[in-house]
Amino acid sequence: MITCFDIGGSTIKAAVANPAGEIEPIERVPTPLQDFDAFCAAIAALVDKGGAPAGSAVAISITGVVDPETGIVTCANIPCIDQRRLDAELGARLERPVVVANDADCFVLAEAKAGAGRGHRVVFGAILGTGVGGGMVVDGAIHRGTGGLAGEWGHGPAAAAFAGTPPVSIPEFACGCGQVRCIDSIGAARGMERLHKHLHNRDLPSTAIIAAWEAGEPEAERTIDCMVDLVASPLALVVNIVGPSIIPVGGGLGNVPALIARIDVAVRQRILRRLDRPLVVPAQLTGEPGLLGAAWLALGSAA
Repeated sequence: MITCFDIGGSTIKAAVANPAGEIEPIERVPTPLQDFDAFCAAIAALVDKGGAPAGSAVAISITGVVDPETGIVTCANIPCIDQRRLDAELGARLERPVVVANDADCFVLAEAKAGAGRGHRVVFGAILGTGVGGGMVVDGAIHRGTGGLAGEWGHGPAAAAFAGTPPVSIPEFACGCGQVRCIDSIGAARGMERLHKHLHNRDLPSTAIIAAWEAGEPEAERTIDCMVDLVASPLALVVNIVGPSIIPVGGGLGNVPALIARIDVAVRQRILRRLDRPLVVPAQLTGEPGLLGAAWLALGSAA
């Protein structure tokens, strides 16, 4: 039995997983942000509540970056674990083996093992949620990359200066990573809202923009046209470089099938390989992908 966790800046979700990767939720509790002792105590209490036997593994999907060489976690959302070797330090306190991975990596691992990527050798998972992120699985294992930063297609000055039909000028929106013209600053939910404001001088939440687009509203159609144009080109470049045969999309916008289908068409028009089947698809595991991915992470580590 494995105890798995999906940990974000507000909530710790816990579950137990069997050897088939199936999970049974335990509980969710607030994330202690400033006190590492309290953080470890919360994890320990949930392990005990789940009833995992002594010495069994703990697997964690977490927001932030995990350096695969040092084990050091960079996590601004949870200051008490930032710059710690979480696997080693938490493992010593729990007296259990602990494995830790980024939540986007866990998402794509879950999709590769039991979701839309099942049966595919190279799976790239794209996150279109509050921001833009991603991860990659090759031959059933997460490709972590140097520093743990593989799959971050949302960052770097890659966004086009003009987008849409007819083309319209796109500002150099600043990104939280310190660069400009990142796909993270113009794609997904917050980027869609920023783009709509630029095009139409109207502040609307992404949910309202999507609803208006699905109803055929012209301003929303213009926003979606530009957003798809901006997102599709860098995602097509990812396909040409790493060669995935499927791209499951998670995050809030992954739950809008018509939008994902439109991105898929645009991406397939821009890649070198010709495909007559969908490449960019909605994620199938929409329930608890972080917990499922953490379970598969531990199962893979034990193999």
